[in-house]
Amino acid sequence: MTDTTGDTRRVALVTGGTSGLGAAIAVRLQADGLRVAVTGRNAPPPEVAASLGDALFVPGDLTEPGAPDRIVGAVMDAFGRLDVLVNNAGRRHAGLIVDTPPEELAEVFALNTIAAMTMTAAAARAMIPRREGGIINMLSRLASSGVPTLSAYSASKGALAAHTRSAAVELAPHNIRVNAVAPGMARTPLIEDWLGDQADPEQALADTLGGIPLGRLATPDDVAAAVSYLASPEAAYVTGASIAVDGGYTAR
Repeated sequence: MTDTTGDTRRVALVTGGTSGLGAAIAVRLQADGLRVAVTGRNAPPPEVAASLGDALFVPGDLTEPGAPDRIVGAVMDAFGRLDVLVNNAGRRHAGLIVDTPPEELAEVFALNTIAAMTMTAAAARAMIPRREGGIINMLSRLASSGVPTLSAYSASKGALAAHTRSAAVELAPHNIRVNAVAPGMARTPLIEDWLGDQADPEQALADTLGGIPLGRLATPDDVAAAVSYLASPEAAYVTGASIAVDGGYTAR
């Protein structure tokens, strides 16, 4: 497929791009000059849609069979190319190990890990003929740090970290780079929901900040800046890497 408009700008697809970090990443990549597509279960709310401008929205549930190929196909139909995939879609999970049923574990891994892996495969199939591309997986500080009640989420992101390294080696002969960004806690709806679940949200926030050497939460723009670098030509020799954007949390 070729772009009949003659537009030669690179194209990025951001999963979970209709809110929070995903929307901030999409806006940043647009500012960098890329054409952007976002995907999510629901259309972005009006205020997010306004910030995304002319970004292409492709609806879809990444855990449904065939969804990754369908979504990548829609991007290829619209733009004729795919240069960057950002696997950002994910879900939070908290619960004691002894109380978490297998069904919940499966749901966490289905979106946080398997969907990212199948999206990577679909994107790679589109990128291989052009022999270039970049795939960026959104991890978490918890991919390498243990926190009580967050074992399922941590494990799902840890598995994605392992996949990132293997995919980087496997796809390198095709000049497709695979990297990751591991954010710390950022002011997003995901974190606001977590704080809302705490008995004392203000104390929970204070305790959290006490464990971050830089003493503040990340902003979505902090995280988007790291994605911007990995998606750029300046990172042409970077693959299999993970950038921690966590204020020093995992350096302690």
